[in-house]
Amino acid sequence: MHEIHLRRLLAACFACLLLLLGAAARAADAPRDYVIGAGDLVRIAVYQSPDLTLEARVAESGTISYPLLGTLKLGGLTVAQAEAEITRGLKDGQYLRNPQVTLMVTQVRGNQVSALGMVNKPGRYSIDLVGMRLSELLALAGGIAPGGSEIVTVTGDRDGKRFRAEIDLPALYGSQPGDDPVLRNGDVLFVDRAPVVYIYGEVQKPGPIRLERGMNVMQALAAGGGVTARGTARGLRVHRRGSDGQVKISEPAMNAPLLEGDVIYVRESLF
Repeated sequence: MHEIHLRRLLAACFACLLLLLGAAARAADAPRDYVIGAGDLVRIAVYQSPDLTLEARVAESGTISYPLLGTLKLGGLTVAQAEAEITRGLKDGQYLRNPQVTLMVTQVRGNQVSALGMVNKPGRYSIDLVGMRLSELLALAGGIAPGGSEIVTVTGDRDGKRFRAEIDLPALYGSQPGDDPVLRNGDVLFVDRAPVVYIYGEVQKPGPIRLERGMNVMQALAAGGGVTARGTARGLRVHRRGSDGQVKISEPAMNAPLLEGDVIYVRESLF
């Protein structure tokens, strides 16, 4: 029970760390604004011109139909850029001398990212800011769930081509921070289960064990509670499936590294 509470506490701390990292990234970046996308509901108002007030849904083509100006392409523009575009159209068309345009996104549907797998709150999340990063989205999703991998896979489209990247989360917080990619509409984040090894035989806690980075045989044996009074670490065997699908059995040294899926067998002492 104590171990479960500790894991939950660690998960909560990790989520807080992600939030702090996202805040630092926002502070380091230039000021950002929301990018309008297809499906968004926008409300446009022009000061002292109620006839030009309009609420419209952005079409799949990224356009809306606006009085006097006809079809306007707002998709891909920030809110400020869209306001400037409408202002310029009204002014250049000599409809108003000094138009003051306000645009609000009242419903966000156009820019969304999915977080799937071993996260605490899987689902679809809106990209409310230009340049939202992986760490920020993970914070919204509650961080990595207990039992989740430290590797996050990001898939999506970049310039019309399929995009896939594997992000090492601990590397984001190292002395030389790794890549914290900017997310785009339609991206999917997937967190797989953490890799495991299996230990059975004369050990205190047989079963699956999370494979930590660089874990060796001795560390796995300790994670399994050590050998029982009837067991011995001598003659310990590791069953490993090779790339050819065949299982090979070895008697490794205690400092030998383990690989995902290894099965460790601790035999009974003969004496």
